[in-house]
Amino acid sequence: MSGLAEQYCEACNAGASGVADDEKSRLHKEVQDWGILTVGSEEQLRRVFKFKNFAQALAFTNRVAELAEAENHHPAILLEYGKVTVSWWTHTIGGLHQNDFIMAARTDSAYL
Repeated sequence: MSGLAEQYCEACNAGASGVADDEKSRLHKEVQDWGILTVGSEEQLRRVFKFKNFAQALAFTNRVAELAEAENHHPAILLEYGKVTVSWWTHTIGGLHQNDFIMAARTDSAYL
């Protein structure tokens, strides 16, 4: 598990600050397989994970759901045959928070 995945997710509310550009760049290096994209006006982290079949994709989706429930921080997950698309962002601030990068690293660990 990467160092980022082991970091603590702090409580986040509507008044929390998103990551500054320099911090975003540093954190993104830890989860390089994730794209940063803008959907509407919100930045999100997104990655597509590939699997041999639907059952493997579903099992991975459930592992990500367990991680999300444990932190009360929930991604958008699209489950398809042989692939799962996961998007992390912090809904309450309408963009990226350090927690999103931590959860992306944890998602990567769940994939390995």
